Amino acid sequence: MKRTSAEILREYGPFAGVEAVHGVSFDGENVWFASGDRLNALDPDSGKTVKALDVAAHAGTAFDGRHLFQIAEDRIQKIDPATGKVLATIPAPGGGKDSGLAWAEGALWVGQYQDRKIHQIDPETGATLRTIESNRFVTGVTWVDGELWHATWENDESELRHVDPATGKVLDSIEMPAGLVVSGLESDGGDRFFCGGGDSGKVRAVRRPVGAKRLHD
Repeated sequence: MKRTSAEILREYGPFAGVEAVHGVSFDGENVWFASGDRLNALDPDSGKTVKALDVAAHAGTAFDGRHLFQIAEDRIQKIDPATGKVLATIPAPGGGKDSGLAWAEGALWVGQYQDRKIHQIDPETGATLRTIESNRFVTGVTWVDGELWHATWENDESELRHVDPATGKVLDSIEMPAGLVVSGLESDGGDRFFCGGGDSGKVRAVRRPVGAKRLHD
């Protein structure tokens, strides 16, 4: 396993009216972050919030190219990002103990915090298709370039982990500085991860190691 220290590229926030940042997603232009009673769109270039949707937003956030998906207590809401209208709802696999959320391969990937699991679920029915085990508390989840990454948060320490989606084996680990926790995680598809900062009320951009395809045992 390759272990490196996180390079913080930029900090955003804190934001007015935001006590904590939960899920984080990216629609190709704006970073969306959940803050309890609303979803906020952040312009990563200007650092300003450009839109807010009044919807329940308690944990992970995802974007499938057209719609936002948002964990709200024990359910996952499918949301129109233009209007904030909830178009559909499915049960969350953790029944209210869910954390991160990502979209990849036509499915939703849901982190379960204290159960230390990631579930791949059917976005139409909520049926669990696959479960991956972790040995740390799981928060944010994201896919980029065919790689599954998830964040951990335990004892005020966080890291970003690249894991084998078949076995859960940790292939790479990026350690956050002490006290900088990660509540939500999303890639911009390039060399940045966007990380929710929990009760700090901030969003942080962290460099993703990008280069030649790495070979792992």
